[in-house]
Amino acid sequence: MSVIASIEAEYRRYKALAEAAVGQVGDEQLSELGPGGSNSIEMLVRHLSGNLRSRFTDFRTSDGEKPWRNRDDEFEAATLSRQQLLEGWDAGWRALLETIGGLTDADLSATVTVRNQPMRIDEALHRSLAHAAYHVGQIVYVAKAMRAESWTCLSIPRGGSQAHNQSGRPENATAHAATLAARITRQS
Repeated sequence: MSVIASIEAEYRRYKALAEAAVGQVGDEQLSELGPGGSNSIEMLVRHLSGNLRSRFTDFRTSDGEKPWRNRDDEFEAATLSRQQLLEGWDAGWRALLETIGGLTDADLSATVTVRNQPMRIDEALHRSLAHAAYHVGQIVYVAKAMRAESWTCLSIPRGGSQAHNQSGRPENATAHAATLAARITRQS
């Protein structure tokens, strides 16, 4: 597997994790603040999708922090329907996945710019992947806190490690994303 393919698979895993978590909460819960007044799922979704759309639109030819993006606004309450929220989410991920789809490992040492800071493409991708993982973790945490006992685990459930280890199921990003996608389909 190429480095680019590996990075893309990890992005897809985190996209699927967030979507599986969002799929477990009701429409009204999307805009509820998280524990301790932390960001709502809606804010986190808008922030991550805005970041991805900004960073990966014209990835190689313009600064990753676009003048049309208002980052601060992403953390203000908004009145969006679930459909509107997910359309924005899809737009951010589409920008990312289309860009990655056009890259090869030979491109990794080329330079892009983010917030006026030049960096190699491999550095920009790893920075973005870490950022996505961070916020997806927040989305999962807030959704789990809201669902409490009715939460459906998105990884190995407590007490399930031995059974998982003996199952022989693949332990990679692509397999995990597929498992999560199947759960999302069953939830719909």
